[in-house]
Amino acid sequence: MKLATKKNGTRDGLLMVVSRDLSRCVPATEIFHALHLSPTMQTAMDHWQQVELPLSELYEALNDQSVEHSEPFEPVNCESPLPRAYQWADGSAYVNHVELVRKARGAEIPESFWSDPLMYQGGSDSFIGPRDDIEFASDEWGIDFEGEVAVITGDVPMGANREQAEASIRLLMLVNDVSLRGLIPAELAKGFGFFQSKPSSAFSPVAVTPDELGQDWHQSKVHLPLISTYNNEPFGCPNAGVDMTFDFAQLVMHASKTRPLSTGTIIGSGTVSNKQGTDHGTSIQEGGVGYSCIAEVRMIETIRDGQPKTRFMTFGDSIKLEMLNWEGQSIFGAIEQQVIKYQGS
Repeated sequence: MKLATKKNGTRDGLLMVVSRDLSRCVPATEIFHALHLSPTMQTAMDHWQQVELPLSELYEALNDQSVEHSEPFEPVNCESPLPRAYQWADGSAYVNHVELVRKARGAEIPESFWSDPLMYQGGSDSFIGPRDDIEFASDEWGIDFEGEVAVITGDVPMGANREQAEASIRLLMLVNDVSLRGLIPAELAKGFGFFQSKPSSAFSPVAVTPDELGQDWHQSKVHLPLISTYNNEPFGCPNAGVDMTFDFAQLVMHASKTRPLSTGTIIGSGTVSNKQGTDHGTSIQEGGVGYSCIAEVRMIETIRDGQPKTRFMTFGDSIKLEMLNWEGQSIFGAIEQQVIKYQGS
């Protein structure tokens, strides 16, 4: 099943059921109104036991072209599937990414990083849409994209075991976890974590149930390439199932160690990163699978040449993130964004 949230002038938008080929959609209004519920993604999460079957039936009818009042699916009209969420916790499941960042500044990676995931709690009150511009007052803050995969969970008990964590995963999405690299060092030096350096993230137009991925979803990982296109040029296509040190069940378990997680919690994978049989990966231009953020390229340049030469994003730059199945069909739709100057509200 594929679900999206259409912009309708409200904070939480309108829940839409989207066809498998992403060509058509239909509002879920009738299902929710019959239950005296608001037709939003968060409501669907809160009442999943009641709405999952009717939503699935509507989805199959849409795919069979037996829905009378469907409409073209337009990602430009979408919010992120959850325009705001009770919780957004982003992991760093690809230790290759962490290792690169530390190696560039001459620091060894602690042994514990291979057994205990990194995770931070991000802002979840104002996600931006998959086709919305990325707005900042300055492009001197080290603007970077980070291509990731994320899951939306149901309720997770504190101290969840693996079976509970796996069962809690309801939907999958792609993420552009925007980072301001120039602000990160000073923030982390305070010893209190990210805040200004981690602005609003954007998620794919569509969130999908794990069964939509078929055999490409197993071991709590998505075994498909995440494609990054930067300024209309190929930038990366690392496989999200390769070199993922901590799978999504492990990330959910980590997040729930000392607290329960509420329905609608989003857990991110961190930047998708592959070693590619080398110490630090290889660019697409050099025959490798490339990268999912600019920072990794800069780290490799620093390790190899002593200093980085690739600049971070500036006003006018664009990024596209997408994942295709092995038949070449888009699964989640594409995140397509441009960096522009913030003009004020």
